[in-house]
Amino acid sequence: KQNDRIEVIVVRKLWIWGICIVVIVTIVAFITIKVFTQNQSTVEKPAQANFMNSSTPTLFLHGYGGSANSEKFMVKQAKQNGVTKDVITANVSKGGEVELKGKLEKDTTNPIVQIELANNKQGDLDKNAKWFKNVLTKLQSEYDINKFNFVGHSMGNLSFAQYMLTYGNDPSLPQLNKQVNIAGTYNGVLNMNEQVNEISVDANGKPSRMNQPYQELQQLKEIYKGKNIDVLNIFGDLKDGTSSDGRVSNSSSKSLKYLLGDSPKSYRESKYEGKSAQHSQLHENKEVAKEFIAFLWTK
Repeated sequence: KQNDRIEVIVVRKLWIWGICIVVIVTIVAFITIKVFTQNQSTVEKPAQANFMNSSTPTLFLHGYGGSANSEKFMVKQAKQNGVTKDVITANVSKGGEVELKGKLEKDTTNPIVQIELANNKQGDLDKNAKWFKNVLTKLQSEYDINKFNFVGHSMGNLSFAQYMLTYGNDPSLPQLNKQVNIAGTYNGVLNMNEQVNEISVDANGKPSRMNQPYQELQQLKEIYKGKNIDVLNIFGDLKDGTSSDGRVSNSSSKSLKYLLGDSPKSYRESKYEGKSAQHSQLHENKEVAKEFIAFLWTK
């Protein structure tokens, strides 16, 4: 009997200690989760609070031979920084028909549209301009947008310049708000219609020689006038003596300044240097992404 009593007491004590341990572990886990959640919210809220809350979509357009993969890193950076959660893709067929993959909610904030051209080696700028217009009109009919931002890489910028030249004064279309140009090929591509260090630009961005279609693009000055468009022009210099990103000369990218003149609301150039400023690395560069995110969406 004495032994039975001792066993009962031991079992009770073990049972009590077991309950105490479960309670303590539960309390510690609860406190840990609460502290972690609070820390996360204090990190995320200030970042998100820095960005505007706008329904204006930002359209990303890749360059020659590119795809939505060319835009993936930049879009991912925007999402991770708390700019937006809403990303859809506009697939443009070889015939120019547009199919939207994904859906934007009515209360969408800073949505992003990745454009992917099935014919990604199309050299006809008029066709590319029309296809970009098709994307805009599709978004207009689906979501009733009246303005947009643009981010382009390489030849995507030249296609967009042609779009603005052809359709930029059409009041029935959504109007350009802000544009980011990365590695723009406005006055040529190395070893195609320009040799290394062959063409220079003056303080106004005027090139020493104008390749096609640069002459016609000078009409952009009139199209941009009075429309309150902000422009950020980003380019890369490998610092290897070529004054280029390995594919496009700095003079070709900087010649955008002369095309637009004083017509934009603001115009800014930004040069990146070294290996991470190589032509295709520019759209994989965190600092580049950080700069255009601030330019497009900071309050």
